[in-house]
Amino acid sequence: MLVPSSPAHAFLPFPPVDVPHAASGPLAGLTFAVKDIYDVAGYPTSAGNPHMLARSGVKTRHAAVVATLLDAGARFVGKTITDELAFSARGNNAHFGAPLNGAAPWRITGGSSSGSASAVSTGLADFALGSDTGGSVRAPASHCGLYGIRPTQDRISLAGCFPLCASFDTCGFMTRDAQTFALVATVLLGADAAPLPVHPRLLFAQDLFAMLDADAIAALKPAIAVMETAFGKATPVSVTDGRLDELYHAYRILQGWEAWQEAGELIESVGLRLGPDVAARFAFSKTVTAEQAEAAAAVRKTFTDHVTRLLGSDGVVVMPTMPDIAPLLNIENDAFELYRNRATHLLGLTPLCGLPQVSLPFASRDGAPFGISLMGPRGSDLSLVELAATLVAPQLTLDPDTVPPGAGGDPASLSAMLSRYASVLNGAPLSASDAVDVSHASIKSSRATGIAADRLLDWKTANHEFSAVLRAEKGASQ
Repeated sequence: MLVPSSPAHAFLPFPPVDVPHAASGPLAGLTFAVKDIYDVAGYPTSAGNPHMLARSGVKTRHAAVVATLLDAGARFVGKTITDELAFSARGNNAHFGAPLNGAAPWRITGGSSSGSASAVSTGLADFALGSDTGGSVRAPASHCGLYGIRPTQDRISLAGCFPLCASFDTCGFMTRDAQTFALVATVLLGADAAPLPVHPRLLFAQDLFAMLDADAIAALKPAIAVMETAFGKATPVSVTDGRLDELYHAYRILQGWEAWQEAGELIESVGLRLGPDVAARFAFSKTVTAEQAEAAAAVRKTFTDHVTRLLGSDGVVVMPTMPDIAPLLNIENDAFELYRNRATHLLGLTPLCGLPQVSLPFASRDGAPFGISLMGPRGSDLSLVELAATLVAPQLTLDPDTVPPGAGGDPASLSAMLSRYASVLNGAPLSASDAVDVSHASIKSSRATGIAADRLLDWKTANHEFSAVLRAEKGASQ
């Protein structure tokens, strides 16, 4: 990685390799991180798995999307941790650990683009590439208080990217602010073939909001009000046409079928050692039959036709990104599976119909961020981003310092630590005593949240290295 070792644990610890970028361009002055499923020349690509890392070798060519960003002047700062084979929603890689949620340190980032969300939410990169097959950009964006996009299917090239599901995989990205979101979108998306009008027809996904608990709906109401003030009163609609559960199962069947077709032979021939959650997902995928996939494809087509008619050329649906704020780090596995299944009911819809969806950091609850989404017609991606950039986000109540009920452990001010760390990356002076505070805070928080011993060792090592860097820089400046 090209930034100092960080307690955020966002980056894979690859030896730094110079990655040239254009001296000028629309993204000059911005830094970006890359999910470790995209090739970067001079680095291997692990796809979140040690066996895949060993098989990779050092890549000699950038993924197409990486090359586009470098040519636009953005500076690469490292490859980020991903859930294994990009096939998990928790954001805790069994081999490489769980990156830190910079907006809510006691809560998960979500996956599988966990490291990318961590790098951006902790200020270690201005934006980051992720992938979104079933929510792997939208979920972390909602959990970490970021802008995120799942583009129209095939809108951004996936050349040089590790594949998971051929008809669902997309390249997305996350940023902290609307201006950077729009800049990156302009570079990666290009012009829309059929742009949305300045004042689109706003539709309210009443069937999807009905999935949420009352407290979650209440948290999103100010964000809905912002959108209705800008675009007019939203018309209630049923996005799923009363078939929400059927669509959920169709998505799971098709995702499982495609994932096993893509990776099954590799898993079995090489004997990939997978973490328990990812292994369970592939075990299910192996059981999906061609007949089941064919029936699910028919459901997909009917749903796509319905949503296409609903949106027309000027419709935009406001919908929840996730069912709630990010779960706590110490959530039990069974409870997380219930949350993941609820989330998949929402997240699987735009993959099924191939339409673009942007998640906006416009809400909060219990001191943690909570995203809300806009879905538009096929190919309206840039218009959606530009519409989002015109909206003024409601005042949010974020409190990363306070330990939420049920998180356990003693309070530790991770936000102050991360703020000081980010200031160092931006050239601000930081004393050696600050470095000790950084190390102490992150280790204390690791204990408090019950992070595994190997993760704690990683954090101790990272902070020891970080402190040494700071002491060396301080000595060199005297």
